[in-house]
Amino acid sequence: MAELSFDGRVAIVTGAGNGLGKEHAMLLASRGARVLVNDLGGSVAGVGADLTAAEAVAQEIEAAGGIAVADGHSVATREGGAAIVQAALDAFGRVDIVVNNAGILRDKSFHNLTPELLDPVIDVHLYGTIWVTQPAFLRMREQGYGRIVNTSSAAGIFGNFGQTNYGAAKMGVIGFTRVLAQEGAKYNIKVNAIAPMARTRMTEELLGPIAKKLDPALVAPVVAYLCHESCDLTSRIFSVGGGRVAEIFISVTKGFSSPTLDIEAVQDNLEAICDREGYQTPTQANDEIGLVLQALG
Repeated sequence: MAELSFDGRVAIVTGAGNGLGKEHAMLLASRGARVLVNDLGGSVAGVGADLTAAEAVAQEIEAAGGIAVADGHSVATREGGAAIVQAALDAFGRVDIVVNNAGILRDKSFHNLTPELLDPVIDVHLYGTIWVTQPAFLRMREQGYGRIVNTSSAAGIFGNFGQTNYGAAKMGVIGFTRVLAQEGAKYNIKVNAIAPMARTRMTEELLGPIAKKLDPALVAPVVAYLCHESCDLTSRIFSVGGGRVAEIFISVTKGFSSPTLDIEAVQDNLEAICDREGYQTPTQANDEIGLVLQALG
C-alpha cells in the first residue's frame, strides 16, 4: 500500500507547542505538509503567552527537512482566529487542513464554578474551534477542498466529575462538528472529531500509572488519516488512545409512542423507552425527525 502523502497541502495545528498538537504537526510535516505551528505558549490554565514552544516545534520540523512557521495568536477570539489563518495564508498561500487542538484546564466542581473558571475554558475549546475554523472554512469553500479535525473529549461525551466547564465545551465541539460536516459536504470539506487519551501537560498528573501507555504519538496517525485527501469519512467521532481506535456514535432507541401520552404512560413504559435493542443512528436531525414520524404512523 502506498504511503499517504500531504505534499502540496497546508495545515494549521493549534496548541502545537507540546503534547498532542506537536505530534500532529510533526507527523503531518514529515509526510510533506507545510505546517503553521500555533501555540499561545501559556500555562495549562491558559495564563501567559510565550512563542518559544511554537518556535521550537517549527525549528524541529525544519531540522528534519520539513517546512513550518510558528504562530502565537490566541484561538480564543475572532480576531485571533482570523490572524492564525492569515498567517498561514501569508506564509503558504492556502489552507487545506485545520486541526483544532488548543486547550486549557480550569477544573472545579460545579457548585464552586465561577465565571473566571468557566469563560476561558469555553473561549479556548469551543469558541477557539469556531474562530479558527470559520476563516479557514471560507477558503476551503472557495477551493472546493478541506479537512478539519476537532478535538473533543470523553469528559464531554461521557462525563467526568469536576469538569462541567470542560465537558460542556467539548460536547459543544461535537455539535459544531456534525453541523459543519453537513455544510461542508458539497465543497469536499470533511469534518471529524477525536476524543483523545494521551499523556500531555494537561493530563499527566490525572492519568496516574496508565500515563506511560498513552503516548501522544499514538493519536497523531488517526488525526493525519482524517486529514488526508483519501479519507471520505465526515461527521464521525473517534476515541483514540494508546494505539486503540474506536468509533463513538450517537444513537436513538426504538422507544415508545402514544397519541395520549401522559406522565403515567412514561413511567409504565420506561423499559421500552430505554430498550437499546434495535437502536438506530441518525446522521442528521432530519433522520431523527423521520423516526418520530414513522413511530407516529
